[in-house]
Amino acid sequence: MTIENPLDLQVLMTIGRIVGQTLQEMRTHLRPGITTEELDDIALAFLTQHQACSAPMLEVDFPRTTCISINDEACHGLPGTRRVQPGDLVTLDVAAECDGYYADAAITVAVPPITPAHKRLCAAAEASLLAAIGAARVGQSLAMVGRAAEQQAHQSGYRIVRRLHGHGIGRRMHEAPHSIPSFYHRDATYRLHDGVVLALEPHLTTGNGRLIEHSDGWTIKTRDQKRVAVYEHTIIVTRQQPIIVTAL
Repeated sequence: MTIENPLDLQVLMTIGRIVGQTLQEMRTHLRPGITTEELDDIALAFLTQHQACSAPMLEVDFPRTTCISINDEACHGLPGTRRVQPGDLVTLDVAAECDGYYADAAITVAVPPITPAHKRLCAAAEASLLAAIGAARVGQSLAMVGRAAEQQAHQSGYRIVRRLHGHGIGRRMHEAPHSIPSFYHRDATYRLHDGVVLALEPHLTTGNGRLIEHSDGWTIKTRDQKRVAVYEHTIIVTRQQPIIVTAL
């Protein structure tokens, strides 16, 4: 969507803040032994308290409130009875709706004991997202936004998972531009304009980035079982610095 009036901005910032706070609430409770279902219930209670709804449940009939992906699960992890283990990499992904507006964000959390390798991967994923956000300016093409994310990932020694793209967002969870690659793609010619709302989400891995679908029908994993980290924000493109709607 495109932000065209102060009311749009106000409501979008509200749901963005709720999404960010939900992630923080989940992160506070993330510890070895907790199940992904328990973490998801924490998110549901927080969203309900703030009159917000799960976007995946509304839009794609996802059976749980949030996506929680662990280690080699790249995205769309289905919460259940699995217990978080010491040393896991856990990606918390929250997309929510309030008053007809949507926001989407994700973080990857390294569960203690935190290895240097996990710390580097998470830092690189966050840096890749920040590079993409920094390139998201009026007049810039999506190809160059993706290039910024990919170059940052490569400088850190990691690979972008190329099948997983960002997307436009606002009045729906997914809207135009429907595909925002986190790598240089010459066909990504869409040029950004003032007020356009995007969800950027580069996924980084130490492996080759090829994916397979888990038997649960939702969770997407790396074929080579290499771990994945992702940071995601919903942003508004402006003529100056982008506005990070889901800032934590």
